[in-house]
Amino acid sequence: MNRSARAFWLRSPGHGELRDVTLPAPGEDEVMVRSLWSGVSRGTETLVFRGGVPVSQHAAMRAPFQEGDFPGPVKYGYLNVGVVEEGPDALIGRTVFCLYPHQTRYVVPVNAVTPVPDNVPAERAVLAGTVETAVNALWDAAPLVGDRIAVVGGGMVGCSVAALLARFPGVRVQLVDADPARAEVAEALGVGFATPERALGECDLVVHASATEQGLARSLELLTAEGTVVELSWYGDRKVTLPLGEAFHSRRLVIRSSQVGTVSPARSNRTYADRLALALDLLADPALDALVTGESAFEDLPEVMPKLASGEIPALCHRIRYDKSA
Repeated sequence: MNRSARAFWLRSPGHGELRDVTLPAPGEDEVMVRSLWSGVSRGTETLVFRGGVPVSQHAAMRAPFQEGDFPGPVKYGYLNVGVVEEGPDALIGRTVFCLYPHQTRYVVPVNAVTPVPDNVPAERAVLAGTVETAVNALWDAAPLVGDRIAVVGGGMVGCSVAALLARFPGVRVQLVDADPARAEVAEALGVGFATPERALGECDLVVHASATEQGLARSLELLTAEGTVVELSWYGDRKVTLPLGEAFHSRRLVIRSSQVGTVSPARSNRTYADRLALALDLLADPALDALVTGESAFEDLPEVMPKLASGEIPALCHRIRYDKSA
């Protein structure tokens, strides 16, 4: 059995490289997985790539199978789909999702992999980690039938939230983004679209995912009285100012945070495994293919990551393809 692998490492902020790895034989409760696809989470991973993780958040930002430390050298990532080559008989040959970095093969505990449903293509399953974030956000937000909702920020997370909200009965959902090109994605997801200045107001709920202070300020403006902004953005080491004067208090507006690191208290009877399994089930919807906007070979990652970080390659989810013979 092939025990060699290659992994993508951030050598230092802005500089990535591929490193050779020799894998151990999997133990009794472990599996060896050969990667088929991985996904670059453009928001978080490019922030890591730029070296923008604050020192105070180094521990909180660790990925489940991260090696090394911020700002680098570090092996980081958490959207991986592969096929089990060694392990329990029930898993041999199964396609699985794992919160693992970009690496051609890896060994992890059995309970770290989640089988991908047969009706979900492996190449779409790389979205599971992001859809899981959207599931948690909606558990926190608790939208109601008939709500008027805006999702501000048409990135990977915002589009995932909008896609799930499109399934709610009787709601008005509008994806709001400064880039008019996001209208095409919104149409594929079955939701309305507007630029910030044209967005519909009087919202009961706004989910903010633009990672800009302008987006958060606009989110507050779009609320009806006693409305709520659920804040999904993570700003890294940037300072954010927010207009909490004017009518913020008299209109009794609410800002609450949501973060995938813990299961929403609104679903305290669910586990991390439950949440991820639900996300994978939801990926049976082919409309979510609209969230994958580019693809590259694993060998090209050292050249591709700087372009994703700079915006030279515009992307929602950028998918990484692995050679079957690796």
